[in-house]
Amino acid sequence: MSDSSRATIADYVARNSGVAFHTPEGTFTWAEYDDRSSRLARSYVDAGFAPGDRLAVLLTGGALTHVAYLAAQKAGLVTVGIGPRAGDAEIRHLLEKTGAALATRAEHRGRPGADIAAACGAHRHIVLDLDALPAEGFAGPGLGPDDIFFLNSTSGTTGLPKVVRQTLNNRKYFGPLAHAAARLGPDEVFASVLPAPYGFGLWSAHVVPAMYGYPTVLTAEFDADETLRLIERHRVTVLCAVTAQFIMLLNSPRFAGTDLSSLRVMFTGGERVPLARAREFEERTGAKVLQFYGSNEAGPISVTTVDDPPERRLTTAGRPIPAMRLELVGEGQISVAGPGCTPGYLDDDAANAALFRPDGRLLTGDVGTIDADGYLSITGRIADFIIRGGHNVSALVVEEAVAGHPAVAAVAVVAAPDPVLGERACAYVVTRGPLTLDDLRTHLDAGGVGKQNWPEHLVELPGLPLGTGGKVDKAALRADAARRFAVP
Repeated sequence: MSDSSRATIADYVARNSGVAFHTPEGTFTWAEYDDRSSRLARSYVDAGFAPGDRLAVLLTGGALTHVAYLAAQKAGLVTVGIGPRAGDAEIRHLLEKTGAALATRAEHRGRPGADIAAACGAHRHIVLDLDALPAEGFAGPGLGPDDIFFLNSTSGTTGLPKVVRQTLNNRKYFGPLAHAAARLGPDEVFASVLPAPYGFGLWSAHVVPAMYGYPTVLTAEFDADETLRLIERHRVTVLCAVTAQFIMLLNSPRFAGTDLSSLRVMFTGGERVPLARAREFEERTGAKVLQFYGSNEAGPISVTTVDDPPERRLTTAGRPIPAMRLELVGEGQISVAGPGCTPGYLDDDAANAALFRPDGRLLTGDVGTIDADGYLSITGRIADFIIRGGHNVSALVVEEAVAGHPAVAAVAVVAAPDPVLGERACAYVVTRGPLTLDDLRTHLDAGGVGKQNWPEHLVELPGLPLGTGGKVDKAALRADAARRFAVP
């Protein structure tokens, strides 16, 4: 398929035929998606919204989410995406930051939408309902591909989120890259089980399937057993899930009894992809595990492909995308300047000054290396090191080592305070069987892991806390470690 830089999502949707979505509300064709989004756009216009106005959409996943996003584009409105699990403080912050009206269902996750609007100080609240749309549609002219069409947020795990500006062409840039990396054919079936407003959820459900006309399976909110059932029922070929989600799929007792033979590819990421679990997923499903390394701000920076050797595919972030012009600066920090990059944060000069160098290059905050064959490896984050007695220990390296123990189902490592050394590595784990710190140390020693990369505290949890974007909430774990190991 040849893509024009002038095409919009509305153009793709109007062109496509067949099934667009399998959702909790039912199955929708592309024609129905087109019709409902045009009719909802008409309701926005009739309600007095003007081009350039901002509408914050707070919904769980499903057809209505994408209809609301596309309706806003058709009416010339900018969507402010709010994660379905966002708390009142985050919602209030995003409404105040963007000046947006708030759109919800009549009830959101068991709570009246009107109550949420009142509690969060919304200056205006509208209720969205696919069964209560005008008879006539509205088609435009709407937003163009280089206009800001979406304001989404950082996942909010380090405080109140910053607001990231996105053009449609920023997000469309994933399309041909994903198509080539996975060798996508004409008959793919996508399943995107991520929160829709964030970068990964946006490209994998709202943008790329529309670009290529692929039917997409959507869930209201992620549930491992339900996701397995849907993959089997709809013969999904391409699964899109963050790391924590695919690990929960592997941990589900239903995994072994589910027919996953249709799966060819899983795009994952959003956080570290543990080697042992990625290899297990490939062995148990026959699907290849791929990832884009990037961020909400940077877009796609590198990508692994189905043609990469298995060890390269599973142990690196793939080869950098040439047009993103990756450079390692300072102590190996990854910087980029390319078509996937955001124009910047909304009304935040200080944050933009930290994000962009004076020469316009975007700083990711990640530290990496590139090997002789051109593969990128992420070795840590500027802010994700444990400083033990003056020595920097990468939390990512410790996590990778711990994840290799057969009793570990999931792990996250953060710094715990220490009165002598300043910080020590604390591993929070979800286990599949008995595990002590001594057991873990014996395993790491036998595997040749250097002692500097051994955790010094082990805390078992029934599940790792997740932030609103579906990633592990390390801010919550750091706060827990600060309390648990408080220095007198």
